[in-house]
Amino acid sequence: MTTTPAGHFRDIVGEFIKKELTEADSEAYKIFRSYPGHKRNLKNTAFEPQTVNPDEETVPGVAHPGATGVIYCTDRAMANGFAYGNEEWANLGQGAPEVGDIPDAPPRVQSINIETLANEYAPTTGLKALRSAVADMYNATYRKDKESQYTFENVCIVPGGRAGLSRVAAVVGDVYCGYQVPEYTTYSEVLSVFKRLVPIPTRLTAENGYKLDIAQLQRDINNQGLSVVVASNPRNPTGQAVMGEELKELVSLSRPHTTLVLDEFYSWYIYPKEGEDYGQSLSGAAYVDDVNEDPVVLIDGLTKNFRLPGWRVCWVVGPKNLISALSQSGSFLDGGASHPLQVAALDLLKPERVQAEKLALQKHFHMKRNHVLQRLEAMGLPVHTPPAATFYIWLDLSSLPPPLNNGLTFFEELLKEKTIVVPGIFFDINPSHRRDLFESPCHHFVRISFGPNLETLDKGLDAIERVLHKANTQGMRHFGHSYRKSLELNFAEHDTHL
Repeated sequence: MTTTPAGHFRDIVGEFIKKELTEADSEAYKIFRSYPGHKRNLKNTAFEPQTVNPDEETVPGVAHPGATGVIYCTDRAMANGFAYGNEEWANLGQGAPEVGDIPDAPPRVQSINIETLANEYAPTTGLKALRSAVADMYNATYRKDKESQYTFENVCIVPGGRAGLSRVAAVVGDVYCGYQVPEYTTYSEVLSVFKRLVPIPTRLTAENGYKLDIAQLQRDINNQGLSVVVASNPRNPTGQAVMGEELKELVSLSRPHTTLVLDEFYSWYIYPKEGEDYGQSLSGAAYVDDVNEDPVVLIDGLTKNFRLPGWRVCWVVGPKNLISALSQSGSFLDGGASHPLQVAALDLLKPERVQAEKLALQKHFHMKRNHVLQRLEAMGLPVHTPPAATFYIWLDLSSLPPPLNNGLTFFEELLKEKTIVVPGIFFDINPSHRRDLFESPCHHFVRISFGPNLETLDKGLDAIERVLHKANTQGMRHFGHSYRKSLELNFAEHDTHL
């Protein structure tokens, strides 16, 4: 298929392009605003509660939270014929890695033996044996030469990353909490549930490579009195990471009085530069001085690195007095992780298996990353800040002509081609209530996941190529309209991971 670089689209002779200047000009954004909880708040007061049908009486005391990114994207895809297991579709929006066999990786777990005792409740902090295994893994990987070592008392097993973050948020007092956008939007959603936390976001830019801005964090801590900082490292959705001396500096911000909460779920998805070896990983654990004194909290698990998102076995690592508090919050929030799957996880944390998994994962996903980058470049969509980590590409659409240059319209057009991506606005901080979405710094972006297998990736990339080819050969009159209306929302049927 012959393609034309994105910049050349503007040279299409005789084509009239209607400018989309605000949400009111965009059909894709009108559909977005029609969803419950997405009504724009033009007042400077607290958000007004909404119902599924705004014409009906509001349920007293209940404010609709709105659809999270994955629920919205999945519902819009279903309105266009998507169904789980439908091989005609390419889901490049999924926030999960492929879970099948990959080259040189240990065999996947096919069955587990459940002893009678494993049918009982597990402790809310998790099984002692698994907590010890997690502590040993961190010590062996990041703290070999350090006097202060993690023990089982520094580990809490939780049923998923959001559960871990929720437990932490539940035990934090009345504080200012800082984070930098674009960022994994669950932070905003989870933290907003706990009204004692006041979120203080700041913006990352292309100029700093969308990496954590440590200098800005230091200013925010000093000037705004941040007591808690929450950050993904490596970062979802931008695929960047701070390592080495930068990570050491980030951890030092926790001293003496700021709790640093690091989401490290992509800690193995590190792609070596030329001349570097595979097998690296990162964690703030490497730069903690005293495991029981430094206020550094690490969240990770089997979900991404071990490619087992369905197990919901994750962990929080931190000072032992925090772990004690998390045991209490877990008792009323989630009740704890699956007992049988905690038992099964023990074999996965054996050192030789961990290293084999890490090497196989990095080589395979590095190959997929390069493949997607090369194909996008050939289409005229070069990625100016390629991911150094994770399995996400933060794709800037601003070089395309309107309306394809906004993420929500690009997403809708790809649905017509049976492909799902995630519009960038979902990685802004609560944009649907705050301002015209055309003013969002994430307006011109989509997140593409190269988590799926190679066949699915090519299917989705072919769809992107078809959209660009159509724009090149037929002009822009076909875009920005004629979208199918959504099915009724059924939140219970949707996966909730973005």
